[in-house]
Amino acid sequence: MHSDYAWPSVYFAYLFFAILFALAGYFFVKTRRDGYWGDHSEDVKFQMLKED
Repeated sequence: MHSDYAWPSVYFAYLFFAILFALAGYFFVKTRRDGYWGDHSEDVKFQMLKED
């Protein structure tokens, strides 16, 4: 019987890319929810510059 070891690596690669894509989407939504993309997103930078 002939075993083809290419398919498990292909499945692993697609699973890995799906996990990376899901994590990127999760962190994008999380930063959006935490206020990093709003009108006041750079207030932290200005606060730091004011304190220096």
